[in-house]
Amino acid sequence: MTQRHVDGSAGDANYGVIGVNYTNYRQPEPYFAQRIGDALGAARSVLNVGAGAGSYEPVDREVTAIEPSASMRAQRPAHLVAAVDGVAERLPFADQSFDASMTTFSVHQWQDLAAGLAEMRRVTRGPVLILTCDPAALDRFWLNDYAPEAIATEARRYPTMASIVEGLGGQAEVQDIPVPLGCIDGFSEAYYGRPERLLEPGARLANSAWSFVDPAVGPRFVEHLGRDLADGTWDRKYGHLRSQPFFDGSLRLIVGRP
Repeated sequence: MTQRHVDGSAGDANYGVIGVNYTNYRQPEPYFAQRIGDALGAARSVLNVGAGAGSYEPVDREVTAIEPSASMRAQRPAHLVAAVDGVAERLPFADQSFDASMTTFSVHQWQDLAAGLAEMRRVTRGPVLILTCDPAALDRFWLNDYAPEAIATEARRYPTMASIVEGLGGQAEVQDIPVPLGCIDGFSEAYYGRPERLLEPGARLANSAWSFVDPAVGPRFVEHLGRDLADGTWDRKYGHLRSQPFFDGSLRLIVGRP
């Protein structure tokens, strides 16, 4: 049975807590939006599952949004449609209702991945888009040197690429999505060249992994990274990232075809 938190959040993360001020740090990155738009192709009607505050919802198509967290629904801007309260595993729509469907940074929150993917496939005539992270590539990021617990937590939570492809019926393409240096969607790798940002509590809170690690990890991370930034240790090892245009990290776009 799908777990529901006090604010309605489904899955393992309580967005009634971590969703506070979420949009201050998690804005839609234009490069990612472009890649999603390209993959949506000519679709006119689009379902956004686990829609959150509306990141990456196309404004030039007919969008239906579904989101279980009341706090996230409340942060949706006025120019977007109101989100329906619901979960991926039980979509309240008829078969083949939409030209395309999408979900971004959501599948690792689902209680039943196979059921959610099957539901998206059921209600969709065309492509099904999944923006997520590859757990096998998370350790490419320097954060693994400073908070390996956070990386290990994410690696346990994110489903494998193979499991998503299988859940979409085996007809899917996995695309690598490099992260631009000035990325405004503040998932952890967005700060690959701006390490100071991850010293901010709000930046860490906007990444659900930090809510699952031991409370002592955050202060230890801040002390360690802060010291290495102050004495130049971080820059000696990773300073080249400050001017590297893109980072080939763990971000993937899986496009399932009917």
